[in-house]
Amino acid sequence: MKKQASDIGARAGVDRRSVLKGMGGLGLAAAGAGIFGMPKGASAAESLNYMCWEGYNAPSILDPFQKQKDVSISVDLITDSAGGFAKLAAGASKDFDLVSSDSPWIARMGPAGICRYIDDKDFAEQYAEFYPQFRAPFTPLQFEGKATGLPTRWGWVGPTVNTKFDKLETWSSYAPVFDAAYKDKICLLDWGDWPIMPLALYAGVDPYVSLDQAALDEVRKVLRAAFKNTRAIVADLAIAQKGLIDGSFRALIGGGTYATSSLRMKGHDYIQSIVPEPKNGLKQGIIWMEATGLIANGRDSKVAADFLKYIVSPEVAKQLSITEATCNLVPNAKAEALFSDAEKKALQMDYMWTAWDNSHFHTVAPNIDDMLAIWQEELAAR
Repeated sequence: MKKQASDIGARAGVDRRSVLKGMGGLGLAAAGAGIFGMPKGASAAESLNYMCWEGYNAPSILDPFQKQKDVSISVDLITDSAGGFAKLAAGASKDFDLVSSDSPWIARMGPAGICRYIDDKDFAEQYAEFYPQFRAPFTPLQFEGKATGLPTRWGWVGPTVNTKFDKLETWSSYAPVFDAAYKDKICLLDWGDWPIMPLALYAGVDPYVSLDQAALDEVRKVLRAAFKNTRAIVADLAIAQKGLIDGSFRALIGGGTYATSSLRMKGHDYIQSIVPEPKNGLKQGIIWMEATGLIANGRDSKVAADFLKYIVSPEVAKQLSITEATCNLVPNAKAEALFSDAEKKALQMDYMWTAWDNSHFHTVAPNIDDMLAIWQEELAAR
């Protein structure tokens, strides 16, 4: 029941990357028109069908593998993780070989029979290159001792602050969200569960465990208070980023590094995403992660497994980190040496383990449908 409830909630919400749906839509259209990774007219010994987010389909990533392995890769871009899961669960899994999506959805694809489990021993070389936090056995992707896929990109969610207009110390908690001095100066990103989770944590509610009515009432109270202090509920990332840069917004809530790093890469290094200090023993940040899994389509393609090793290799991980759409961290520690000092600064690598230590790892919360309903009710009532 919990799984069904959280599925419904996730579908009802807005994924953090639905803001990129324009690009995703183009990608889907391209896939539907039969535009593949290989140049038109080219032939290959084998083919792979790959469902993924934008960025994973960059020619600089796919082309070298296609040439090296004499394989053509057909890409189907997804615009929300729940939708990708539903598509595969409805039967499309027989048509795909690989999938890159948000880690909670990859993790459930193993038990659901959509992805095949991997043997960690077969990927020992890859795990050895990862930061210790991502090495086998990597709990977030495990089910009954078996792993579904490998981690590929990650970051954190906390206040995103314009330090030209505010001090980071002010954001040692989410208190400014409710401060009259910040009225209409805080932007809540209307991205499904992402703004709800940090505010629930501030209210003293751990949203990643089953919640009783009293806890849900606290979530309602904190969202009502946040809405009372700001009219800026924004779904469009470009609008939110513009407001942050020009000082209309002192901070964004619900986007974190996913909304920040591309700005910093363009020189706006006064924009920073941080994680507040723990409150009453409850961590206040959230770690998000993407992963790549092997589809259980009965073919058990070796070249698909080779691609899984390829996508997490240091050189490819570095390319996957910095894309046209977003910039994010990667699990491969060896890749860190490939980044310039400016790129490391843009990705806030000097802060990443502080954020990790003070954050919860994101999963699909048991009561996410309840919390999304509360968000919509309070939004309509404000």
